[in-house]
Amino acid sequence: MAEPPGLSDVERRLWHAFPTGTPVVLGDDLPAGPAPERIVRAEIIAQLLLGAGDSVPGRVPAVHLRGAYVVGTLSLRGGTVEHELRLEFCRLVAPPDFSNCQTRQMRLSNCRMPGFDGGGLRVDGFLSLSRSLIEGEVRLTRAQILGGLRLNAATIVAPDPATWAIFSGGTVVEVGCFVQDADITGGVRLVGARMNGGLFMQGTTLRNPGRIALDAQNMIVEDAAEFSAGFTALGTVRLRSARVNGTLSFSKATLDSGDPDRMALHASHIQADELLLWPAEKIKGRVSLSYSRIAQIQDHPDIWPDEMYLNGLVYEMLRGAEFKDRLSWVGRDKMFHLQPYEQLAAWYHAAGHDELARKVQLAKQRARRRKLPAVARGWNYLLDWTVGFGYRPWLAFAWFGALVALGTTVFSLDKPRAVKPPDERPVFHAFVYTLDLLIPIDTFGQQQAFDPSGGSRWLAYGLVAAGWVLATALIAGVTRVLRPN
Repeated sequence: MAEPPGLSDVERRLWHAFPTGTPVVLGDDLPAGPAPERIVRAEIIAQLLLGAGDSVPGRVPAVHLRGAYVVGTLSLRGGTVEHELRLEFCRLVAPPDFSNCQTRQMRLSNCRMPGFDGGGLRVDGFLSLSRSLIEGEVRLTRAQILGGLRLNAATIVAPDPATWAIFSGGTVVEVGCFVQDADITGGVRLVGARMNGGLFMQGTTLRNPGRIALDAQNMIVEDAAEFSAGFTALGTVRLRSARVNGTLSFSKATLDSGDPDRMALHASHIQADELLLWPAEKIKGRVSLSYSRIAQIQDHPDIWPDEMYLNGLVYEMLRGAEFKDRLSWVGRDKMFHLQPYEQLAAWYHAAGHDELARKVQLAKQRARRRKLPAVARGWNYLLDWTVGFGYRPWLAFAWFGALVALGTTVFSLDKPRAVKPPDERPVFHAFVYTLDLLIPIDTFGQQQAFDPSGGSRWLAYGLVAAGWVLATALIAGVTRVLRPN
């Protein structure tokens, strides 16, 4: 096809290089301004990509342009592109519009542009914006990228804090999404995205303090989701209801919500094979893992925030913390819940640590105490001191033994007077008499045959009361163990 009239010398070079895909190099750096020798109209690039150029048998047509100053809007909206687009060190004065376009491989690397619209875009190869400076919103809603998405070392700056730096929903990325060593100011929205080759954000910084840094609710990731190796989120990372069929890693990352009362990591209702929650420093902000199902969790007490939500969390393996730290872990929810303690106890029991499981159950009852009214709290203390809520029944026998020793000693020194004739009463024995007082039923006949006087009478009353209390506490404790809820 003949070249259109009015082409500049630079555009004519591009037009004749297109049939063979020959690179047109106008400079090796981003143009500082609209120098005439570097200006290319966006409409000329669009015409070539939409089939206006010629082709050469045995060669692959392509737009390969380096160091250009592109004026006008590069719009392929709704079009079908059969040729590769490759722009390097190009400056685009208007956001390119690839919405609802079906195209081949696209690479806009080391470029500068005021935004990017790829809503509904379908790319049969990969889409690369690596090392580019984008001063506006990148839109990828409903995009399908079959060869992978690359935003490595890109710098994206949202127009203002209320808008998104990357806005996508329902995006499907095959092969892998690579956003490594990038610097993004503004929120990143990946709601409902499907990353079939993994999501890799190592070394990337997301800046949106006090707001949502990453919103990836209902995202599905196959392989791995790597928010690790220097990943920094200044703002909330929201992964609610996400599913990671592999490893979800925050190893050596930084999570800072920008506000201690905000969520630093909202990962409730997620499913993952493994969670590596081991950032480089203590998490600043709250963390929620409520109602999530995670096969293995690896974390460390040094990074836990002061407040965590673990109610409903189910796991198969815990690594990285000692028993005493795990008790602190489940107690970091300001609202008391039974389930985190029950889950931790069940895990220790399944691992063969029955003694530790009982200690978790004991800690659960003590933590429950702070939410009880005064009378119930008093009964809670009594069950704790006497029988350890049924998980330490030996305490009741220890108390019983101490009281028996006390009563035996006192009644040996101050024998009670007989209240029955000699032929109707048994021989007095201080030890048996004390047992008769402590056991709530008259077992040995000593209690009815002898009556203490003076100070020993008050001891006898105390032993009778203590016997009833110990028996009641033991029964209540055992019942609580058998019916823990």
